[in-house]
Amino acid sequence: MKDSDLNSLANKIQSWAQDLGFQKIGISEIDLSKEEAPLRAWLAKRYCGSMEWLNENIEKRLHPNLLLPGTLRVISARMNYLPPDTQEIKILKSSEKAYLSRYALGRDYHKLMRKRLAKLANQIETWLSENNLPVDVQQRAFVDSAPVLERPLAERAGLGWTGKHTLILDDQDGSWFFLGEIFTNIPLPLTNRAKENRCGDCEACLKVCPTDAFPRPYELDARRCISYLTIEHKGPIPEEFREVMGNRVFGCDDCQLICPWNKYAKPTDEKDFHPRHGLENSELLTLFNWDESTFLEKTAGSPLRRIGYERWQRNLAIGLGNAETDENIVRALEDTRKNASALLREHIDWALSQQRKTDRRRKRKILNPNKEKKTEK
Repeated sequence: MKDSDLNSLANKIQSWAQDLGFQKIGISEIDLSKEEAPLRAWLAKRYCGSMEWLNENIEKRLHPNLLLPGTLRVISARMNYLPPDTQEIKILKSSEKAYLSRYALGRDYHKLMRKRLAKLANQIETWLSENNLPVDVQQRAFVDSAPVLERPLAERAGLGWTGKHTLILDDQDGSWFFLGEIFTNIPLPLTNRAKENRCGDCEACLKVCPTDAFPRPYELDARRCISYLTIEHKGPIPEEFREVMGNRVFGCDDCQLICPWNKYAKPTDEKDFHPRHGLENSELLTLFNWDESTFLEKTAGSPLRRIGYERWQRNLAIGLGNAETDENIVRALEDTRKNASALLREHIDWALSQQRKTDRRRKRKILNPNKEKKTEK
């Protein structure tokens, strides 16, 4: 193919991507050699926790042409997901409310983005055919569905820089977006617009983390991350993290909420990412009282479905333990405990213990508020 044809196609890809709902597209080469040492060091520290799959297919992660033979370029795409008017800080400060990561309030993004990327790949092939450019095209779309180092690829494609919280940041859109890729053997022109890291001296994201999950800037210990603990981790959540989890029952957005660059983030127009079933403002007790059939009904097509009913209740039990003392909460915990699994029962027992502690503190304050104040000092 001539350079003029490749340039025309690259321009078309930008236009088609916008029409498909992507906010930004970039094209990168596939050289990820600089990522090998940091990746292997991170894995050696066991920061991946129980996500053993991250130790698999390392060569394919580092060499995209091993994942899809013939790959020459990666088309990286961004899609905004921040839903409008969900009052994140207000929910986090309401101990009776359940905070769910903003990406999980609507429909699961995987299928939606993969279909859009597949359509974009089809448009590329159609254009080549219509312009009589016979190319044996090899392409494949990915959205968290294979060993892909999506963030380094996005950075190389100019979609943003890696922030100290390890997420991709953009000076116009913040970090509230999903990433997806198309691997292709078409030698498209590179976007060549890698962004300068503009985090500067700011460490707000590191300091706000409730569980101190960042050993140092640009490094995350997943074993301490609330998102990992509430979503990926299948066993008991360590007690040292339960109180500081507060009402965060599925994921955590603290490092994004405090980031100054997110003041530029734009709410998504994608209706599928808007909240469903009132999940942006639900009470912990309401969600805990869902039976399994209700959970399955309400989470159909949602990222919440992946953790299953048992871990859903495990997480909510911790939230209820951190809530203000309430007889209804205690009653619900005790009723559920009767038929709970060993995993869930452990967290319910902890929650009941916390409810009793909170009740004792409240009673002491009512009986002798002056003494309570002195104790607090």
